[in-house]
Amino acid sequence: VSFKNALGRAADLLGLDSTQLTEVLTHRSMILRGEEISTPLTVEQAVDSRDSIAMALYSQCFTWIIKKINGRIKGKDNFKSIGILDIFGFENFEVNHFEQFSINYANEKLQEYFNMHIFSLEQLEYNREGLVWEDIDWMDNAECLDLIEQKLGILALINEESHFPKGTDGTL
Repeated sequence: VSFKNALGRAADLLGLDSTQLTEVLTHRSMILRGEEISTPLTVEQAVDSRDSIAMALYSQCFTWIIKKINGRIKGKDNFKSIGILDIFGFENFEVNHFEQFSINYANEKLQEYFNMHIFSLEQLEYNREGLVWEDIDWMDNAECLDLIEQKLGILALINEESHFPKGTDGTL
């Protein structure tokens, strides 16, 4: 590992000794006939190991954040809120990395939720109550979400590619 400061900081954040983290990143261990055997990784394998750990940590952090947010917004039975959401559409960057894709996807899901509850369900309620009102025509983002979420959508393809040892966006 070439950056000892970064390694030490990462080890501290993970609650590990830097020697332990170095071992995990640069060696593969397996149990053979009850004995642990440690084999050094090539530089390429060590990079793959580092990237796999980073992805797993990123995933766990994202899951933790989502659980915290969901726990806070769940509210009680009498919970009420008013919100304004203006996030429909994707930003247009020259290069969109996975993190930005994930943010955009989350925004599209929020927009879908907003559309469903503000437009569809409210209009149904108005009809049930016999209120006089003008129908609001709104843009449905279901096709965009289908492209991302369906069985052969972008997320499924990324997930499949991530199972290959040297899978990258280039090999996708």
